[in-house]
Amino acid sequence: MLKDITLGQFFPGNTIVHKLDPRAKLVLTLVYITALFMSKGLFAYILMLAVLLTCIFLSKIKLKTAVRGLRPVIIIIAITAVLNIFFIRGETVLFEFRFIVITKEGLITAAYMASRLVMLIVGTFLLTYTTSPIALTDGLETLLSPLKKIRLPIHELSMMMSIALRFIPTLIEETDKIMSAQKARGADFETGGLIKRAKAILPLIIPLFISAFRRADELAIAMESRCYHGGEGRTRMKVLKMAARDFLGLLYGAVVITAVVFLGRISI
Repeated sequence: MLKDITLGQFFPGNTIVHKLDPRAKLVLTLVYITALFMSKGLFAYILMLAVLLTCIFLSKIKLKTAVRGLRPVIIIIAITAVLNIFFIRGETVLFEFRFIVITKEGLITAAYMASRLVMLIVGTFLLTYTTSPIALTDGLETLLSPLKKIRLPIHELSMMMSIALRFIPTLIEETDKIMSAQKARGADFETGGLIKRAKAILPLIIPLFISAFRRADELAIAMESRCYHGGEGRTRMKVLKMAARDFLGLLYGAVVITAVVFLGRISI
């Protein structure tokens, strides 16, 4: 299960998606999320699915890899769908037993909600798959730079986000090593009920926290040794420049969200 968590992983490549400016990718991701929540009806969802599959194809990320990140949250998606089935009321009743009522509208809403969550997770994960943490930091800092006028520490916030994304795979690997060591000593993480499994995970927490704090301390010492003192007066090794493909990508995003608004009127 831990190996299925792919958030924060970066897969280097030479595709058009990898080459896009990180600022353009961040804006396009926001446009994609906005379009998803604005989607109404079957045609709009088909369009968003086509957009997602096109981006995965252009990035040359394996579909299996993109879908693998759904496994840790599949239970949440299933619970969300079930709640919509039982709590959304409609005119067309398909099944009724005492207080349990399932309607056609509830099933349709549940299907749309599950599809939206799946596409949302895979689409946002695609951003980290194709963009390095350093590029994400630079792009986010540039986009939020106007907020520096109200004295918000934009560089520090961007750096914190970058470090958090960078260390997610490291902490997952560390957790896997601790679990393997505990299993070698007779620990059982796979059998028993939910409470028993939760108790079995408790011995993992202390060594994992100790490891995380040790890594954080080592990183702080390394940054201080290199005279890091925040974003004031810092320059970049690679200056971000928007190319023609970036503007075409933004135009593509504008077309998609316009099409979603239009297709929402032809809802099914």
